[in-house]
Amino acid sequence: MAQRVKNIAKHIVGADKDPDVAVVSTADYLKEHRFNPVHAAVDYLKSLFPIIGWIGKYNFGWLSGDLIAGITVGVILIPQSMSYAKLATLPPEYGLYSSFVGVFIYCFFATSKDVSIGPVAVMSLEVARLIARVNKSHPNEFSAPVIATAVSFICGITVLGIGLLRLGWLVEFISAPAVAGFMTGSAITIAASQVPGLLGIAGRLNTRDPAYRVIINTLKNLPHATRDAAFGMFGLFTLYLIVIVTKVLSKRYPNRARTFFFIGTARNAFVIIILTLGAYLYCHPRKDAKGNYPIAILKTVPRGFQHVGRPKINSNILAALAPELPVATIIMLLEHIAIAKSFGRLNGYKINPNQELIAIGVTNLIGTLFNAYPATGSFSRTAVKAKSGVRTPIAGIFTGAMVVLALYALTDAFFWIPTAGLSAIIIAAVGDLIASPRVVYNFWKVNPLECLIWWAAVLVTVFSSIENGIYTSICASAALLIIRIARPHGHFLGRVTIHQGDTNTSREVFVPFCQNTTASGNTINPHIKIEAPAPGVIIYRPEESVLYPNSSLLTGGLVDYVKTHTRRGKDMSGTSLANRAWNDPLPRSGKYILTEEERAKPILKSIVLDFTAVSNIDTTAVQALIDTRGEIERWADREVTFHFCHILSPWIRRGLVAGGFGVVADERARARIPLEIAPIAGPLTHPEDYRGFIFKDLRGQNQNDVEHGRDTIQPVASAASSYSDFEGSLVNTLTPYFHFDISSAVRAAEKDAAAGADSPLHRTTSTSKSAAYEKDDEDRF
Repeated sequence: MAQRVKNIAKHIVGADKDPDVAVVSTADYLKEHRFNPVHAAVDYLKSLFPIIGWIGKYNFGWLSGDLIAGITVGVILIPQSMSYAKLATLPPEYGLYSSFVGVFIYCFFATSKDVSIGPVAVMSLEVARLIARVNKSHPNEFSAPVIATAVSFICGITVLGIGLLRLGWLVEFISAPAVAGFMTGSAITIAASQVPGLLGIAGRLNTRDPAYRVIINTLKNLPHATRDAAFGMFGLFTLYLIVIVTKVLSKRYPNRARTFFFIGTARNAFVIIILTLGAYLYCHPRKDAKGNYPIAILKTVPRGFQHVGRPKINSNILAALAPELPVATIIMLLEHIAIAKSFGRLNGYKINPNQELIAIGVTNLIGTLFNAYPATGSFSRTAVKAKSGVRTPIAGIFTGAMVVLALYALTDAFFWIPTAGLSAIIIAAVGDLIASPRVVYNFWKVNPLECLIWWAAVLVTVFSSIENGIYTSICASAALLIIRIARPHGHFLGRVTIHQGDTNTSREVFVPFCQNTTASGNTINPHIKIEAPAPGVIIYRPEESVLYPNSSLLTGGLVDYVKTHTRRGKDMSGTSLANRAWNDPLPRSGKYILTEEERAKPILKSIVLDFTAVSNIDTTAVQALIDTRGEIERWADREVTFHFCHILSPWIRRGLVAGGFGVVADERARARIPLEIAPIAGPLTHPEDYRGFIFKDLRGQNQNDVEHGRDTIQPVASAASSYSDFEGSLVNTLTPYFHFDISSAVRAAEKDAAAGADSPLHRTTSTSKSAAYEKDDEDRF
């Protein structure tokens, strides 16, 4: 009864008409990917804490490297964090809170030893934008720190969810030039917004305007520069002077390069100390009656952690921030992953993007308990940390200790830090984010279109806004990817016989007919002699996987080539206009006479499809191939055999077999296809399990021959037979039109063409999928 129901079901869906060919099944897929859920859950939980894998090996050698790197980064982080807090329109202590939580928590979840988490310029500017937007739509309802903490909470939980669900691969859809363009545009925007503060004219213009407008308004207000400019310009000049001098001295005295490196990394602290001392000496005796000073200084910075506790987050602030958060989340994860992957490649280790997202998600969630604002990976501090000889993520604990020390011991000194000096530190820091001309030129050399994406991201960010810049980067990357998939090229190939040097050994290769004879950078010599395959044979190689966006383009190009380079199989000279198709290109009236050029064209007999570049094929593509075969056979008025080569995926083979390709019902045609033999490692216990493959024991006894219609292996000996007592067919004999390489496919196609020169071979209904689908449109793919 069960078998009868099964047979009825097969008849309903048409499975009873499928060729008797073994193909990969969903059961095979599930068997290949099966796993123990308990072990998988344990491994997943262990992967959340990478520190477990290496903390047991920690030693004093690692400790010394981490201590030096941690202190070095701490010296940079303390002034930078206060500068970035001012950029985010927050009190400076919030930058220190974010710094402590970032470097301290990250080390427990990190897969990168180099990345330094904390406040960064681009994220700080985005936080400032969000604070301004919320205050504009909800005036006097939320304070700036509350808004910033809410941003950290929502972005953190979003990124954490992406990491836990292992969706970090989504970041890969944004190309490196797009990221570089966005970062360059953001750096220019940040630098432009800090120049007014550097000159003491920030109150005269809106620094939240697009960068180009800020630059114009800054130039207009240059005559109004205040005494702050003296401190700001001196700080900026000194920062760059130290960088230049230490680089020159490092090249001149390479033995002391490490010493000069640490001097260069301490430049922020050195400049802040000098400017703070100068501001104290200048401002202390010049306090007016209202308590104001002649230049802008930080003034009071609260000592210690003043805002520890549950964050003030409610539904109202979440609703106010919701429309603005996608950009902030993208910035957080994009900048961090890009930095982590870059330094992982430079230092010879591989990061786990999903775990990195978990790390920054947890960092920002815990940061909300300290009222910290969003933190992510910093390029400048990560570079310093890597060059300082960091050994493990534990270095972050020492950096965190430096921040705590500053919070409890140095806040009185922070009172006198000039804000123009903090602007100088920001301008100097974001300079590292600007892509150098050499990098942009490399983008152009590799791919001009990606260079245009870089320019688009930069220009939109500078002339519009950071959020529009990042959307431009994402959309441009996605558009280019879609275009590459949807509009690939295909090549029609010819034969070239080559030999190596002075030897007489030659071999055949197949190269595209179309070669650019004017270009100087061709891979193949454009003047080589390319021979066409045998008359009636066409070789076609698509450059991309054949999928629904591109299947019509690829198959349409094949049909057009066939109609251009082969002649009709049916003589149309005596066919009246009434019996022609409405779209027939023949003349409307008069007797049609074949020209000499048309007579010289062959009738198509075989097509070879080289699937070297095809890694996937879908239902739409298989249907397009079926329709293409039908159209080509109507043009040729005969059966056209389709030979495939380099089908390495069993799922591509399954799809093609489902479309009626690869199999053959005519035993005469089957016998023309040479059987390719290869040595087998040894005798098989159950060779009958491998349907469609032939095995032979060269010691005189056949192991198995499961191919219908063949009792023994054809006398085509393997060149490596002497190395094994056992041989077998290289490819499955049940699908003889699927060949391993292009040479064997072309040989088989040319044999088919030669055998079919005298009389056409019409496809039988039993083997024609296209005929079956033409009978009932509902049965189409």
